[in-house]
Amino acid sequence: MTAESEGEAPSEPSPDAGDAKGTNPDDVKKEAPPADPKKPKGLLQRPAVLIVGGVTLLLVLTLVGVLWWLHARHFESTDDAFVDAHLVHLAPQIMGQVVSVTVDDNQRVEVGQPLVVIDSADTQAHVAQAEAQRAQAQAQLANAQGQIVVNEATLRQSEADAAAAQAQATIAALDLARFERLAAINPAAVAQQQLDQARTTQQFAAAQRDSAVRVTQVRAAQVAASRTLVAAGVQQVAAAQAEVDEAGINLGYARITSPIAGHVAQKSVAVGQYVQPGTQILAIVPMQLWVTANFKETQLDLMRAGQVATIRVDACPEAVIHGHVDSIQRGAGQAFAVLPPENATGNFVKVVQRVPVKIVLDDVPADCLIGPGMSAEPQVRVR
Repeated sequence: MTAESEGEAPSEPSPDAGDAKGTNPDDVKKEAPPADPKKPKGLLQRPAVLIVGGVTLLLVLTLVGVLWWLHARHFESTDDAFVDAHLVHLAPQIMGQVVSVTVDDNQRVEVGQPLVVIDSADTQAHVAQAEAQRAQAQAQLANAQGQIVVNEATLRQSEADAAAAQAQATIAALDLARFERLAAINPAAVAQQQLDQARTTQQFAAAQRDSAVRVTQVRAAQVAASRTLVAAGVQQVAAAQAEVDEAGINLGYARITSPIAGHVAQKSVAVGQYVQPGTQILAIVPMQLWVTANFKETQLDLMRAGQVATIRVDACPEAVIHGHVDSIQRGAGQAFAVLPPENATGNFVKVVQRVPVKIVLDDVPADCLIGPGMSAEPQVRVR
């Protein structure tokens, strides 16, 4: 027997050998061990626990919703609101050149603080002229009042002269009457010369009396005329004083001061600028601010003036501002539009309208810079 027969090499296994004996151990995947029926299930795998937990969660959510509704029904809020104020727009009342501007943009000002000064040379000249006319009218009035004193004294003298003339005329008339009676009784007792002289004396006395009466009337007319001049003088003085007052007012217009306390805004005036009456040069934002909140008309059922409110503004979101309802406008905003709606024409679709509500701010934090036009979110307690 040869070596080849004795040590015959083993033959390679056929491809199907593995299939015959089983799968290759390298290719066999490890299978999970079978579940142990004695091992307990997890808490979340128990149906009863899941049912109880779901019911509990539903009850909690329901309770939270009810509590939130019970709390929220006491309040009405809106985000259609903004900070509002009565802005004061200042404009000159005389024309002229600006010689001084004593404030800057956004500066805090107090009542009566000077803001702008306009050249007042022409106005001062008008004041001087008006004062001179007043002095002239006062002098004329004093002259007329003095003339009244003189004319009244002359009138009293004329009245005295008239009384004396009347007495002389009365005596002359009585003498003439006696001579005439005596001549009628005994013509030889009275000479014709005496009778003629008595008649002449009586006529002369009567003429003197009439003259004195006419002089008295003239003097009385002069007194009345003097009183009329005094009355006219009083009116002239009053007119002159009015001119002085007007000129003084115009002189005061050359110095523009702040009518309220607030902050300067929209400043458009500078030194050297020539301004015209009625042209806005700056505005003052007052310290008193409020919120105009446009609530839906369905939110006004329980809203009344005096109810407390809390306001948040976007400029300082961390601050909570307290306030109260001041008033509610009698009418929706659309009723005051330039072109109000005409619901009687065309197709009508009901839309919930909004009504402006004024909420006054009771306290504003010092570090919260808010002003007109800024957005706000008020919440009003209505119950």
